[in-house]
Amino acid sequence: MSLFPKDRDLSKPLEHVELVVRASDFRCAVEELELRLDAFLAHHLDWRSRSSIQQLIRDEHVLVSAPGPEQPSVDAPFSIERRPGRYLRHGARVRVVIPEAARLAATTSEPGDLAILYEDDEVLAVDKPPMMAVHPSGRYLTGTLIQRVHARYRTREGERVPIRLCHRLDRETSGIVLLAKDPQLHPLVMAQFEGREVEKEYLAIVRGQPARDEGMIDLPLGSARASAVMIKMTVREDGMESQTGYRVLERRRECALVLCRLHTGRQHQIRVHMAAIGHPLVGDKLYGDDESVFLRELKGELTDADRASLDLQRHALHAHRLVFTTPRTKQRIEVVSPLADDMREWLEQRSPA
Repeated sequence: MSLFPKDRDLSKPLEHVELVVRASDFRCAVEELELRLDAFLAHHLDWRSRSSIQQLIRDEHVLVSAPGPEQPSVDAPFSIERRPGRYLRHGARVRVVIPEAARLAATTSEPGDLAILYEDDEVLAVDKPPMMAVHPSGRYLTGTLIQRVHARYRTREGERVPIRLCHRLDRETSGIVLLAKDPQLHPLVMAQFEGREVEKEYLAIVRGQPARDEGMIDLPLGSARASAVMIKMTVREDGMESQTGYRVLERRRECALVLCRLHTGRQHQIRVHMAAIGHPLVGDKLYGDDESVFLRELKGELTDADRASLDLQRHALHAHRLVFTTPRTKQRIEVVSPLADDMREWLEQRSPA
């Protein structure tokens, strides 16, 4: 169950969350559900203690809208509820107002601080810098790409523009991100990604020299169950079909610049495939020689030796080219982003092979 409105303005601090009491969430019949307010909130806000939730209620930060015979839940007004033991039934709505002191500023960036690669009335393509999260989550709740986009596009002539991401990039990956400017067109663009109708090409700097100038890596990918890192993927016989085409563009001392074309879109696909053929990406903490580097980075405990071994402080991957069809006009659009500055400068410091 999502706590947040689907089209909320991510350029502004979150002021409240809203929840609906549903019997199905507690595996009981509608007529049987009767639940204390503090227990209901503890179920959904599981990162908070029961006592802190009770204090939140007593401090008048919780409102309840309870349905009645003459007012269904969508129409019943909200009123402050100070009793943690207030019983709720199916259909009630609960609004938790986030105390002003606890609200996170959404972004410290100016709305115009966006590199726009392509724009029309239907879609927007922006150039994401490295080390910027696409969407707020985990440790990265502010200064994200979508917050910058919302700051610039959420209002047009006084009306909301519910702009939405069509795909995502890892925080360290730079390059093209595509967004839909109309919620009705968003699923049509998403369907192109799911149907493999979008051409996606990346630039990667890999360690070592691939033996062939070009080739196709056809290796199934699945979860790396033996890893201490839950998100890690690996080559597995029972994994999902995965194909990456590659072509060597430049050979430099102990590394190469490679153009990779995705024929499938698995998690970390290029990074896993290139590592599987003996050429992991420069700066890759997870698919390099030792995944413990990734775990130390996660804890903020990277050593000087770790940084020296990485050379580049992020994995060297850049979303370089995207080709898609505009949903309404049916035009085939090509968007290109030049190699990110940090990757280009790092490569230029290496002499030709």
